[in-house]
Amino acid sequence: MVLRKAVWGVTGGLIVAGALFAALPFREYPGVEYNDFPLPPDFQEKTEWVFARLMYPPAPTARFDRSGSRNGGSGWTLGYSSWTQDYPRADRHFVRAVRRLTRLHTRSVEQPVNLDDGDVFDWPWLYAVRTGEWRLSDNQAKALREYLLRGGFLFVDDFWGTPEWAVFMQSLRKVFPDRQPAEIQNSDQIFHSVYDLNDRYQVPGAWGIGYGGRAGYQNDGDTPYWRAIYDDRGRVMVAIVMNSDLGDSWEYADDPYYPEKYSALGIRTGVNYVIYAMTH
Repeated sequence: MVLRKAVWGVTGGLIVAGALFAALPFREYPGVEYNDFPLPPDFQEKTEWVFARLMYPPAPTARFDRSGSRNGGSGWTLGYSSWTQDYPRADRHFVRAVRRLTRLHTRSVEQPVNLDDGDVFDWPWLYAVRTGEWRLSDNQAKALREYLLRGGFLFVDDFWGTPEWAVFMQSLRKVFPDRQPAEIQNSDQIFHSVYDLNDRYQVPGAWGIGYGGRAGYQNDGDTPYWRAIYDDRGRVMVAIVMNSDLGDSWEYADDPYYPEKYSALGIRTGVNYVIYAMTH
């Protein structure tokens, strides 16, 4: 199986595309926050690009799993697990931004992707949330490694501090025992594919800006990091946003109580990562 990836032309920072990606049918699962989020009327449209969300088994330390699968069960394949944080509200808000800010023909709904199903190669861009709570199996790690080395792109988000970094790295080392995360330099093209993002800052979740009076970070994660795993040609394969919650910045982009500056950076970062992934 070959990763299906088109050749893209970029004009004035906007995408001109030439192939259909969304051939597989849409599927939906219950989330830890949303179970009846409304479907847009065009959700069955076949398009060039789809927001693909990675499904994964939760680690025993997961805080947001309601599937009963933290100790090796398969409940996570049915939803109610850590991979569904912010889902599907964040995904559908973000794809509306991609539609508005680029010429990338984008489906209005997301696609949950299970590495065990073998269809990950149909999706050139993957997003994974709360990866400080994932626990990939050996076979899942092998499939993800092959996907990334063939040209796929993974964006991981919303995990915090030393303890969650340790859990994240346990699975990432299965994927790439031979590669280490590196800080992304401001000059890297991923920060300039559409928007110039030299001035980045921590993006707190809604829980950190007055929804409950909590601090703007979790654990000891008071410093935001923008890291990556690179391939041998210098292409970003895994974009790592640690100690920020870009998913919430998409999820609450329509909420007047969530500060606009956080959604502005979160959406621009996501758009840059999408366009980078589709052009590199």
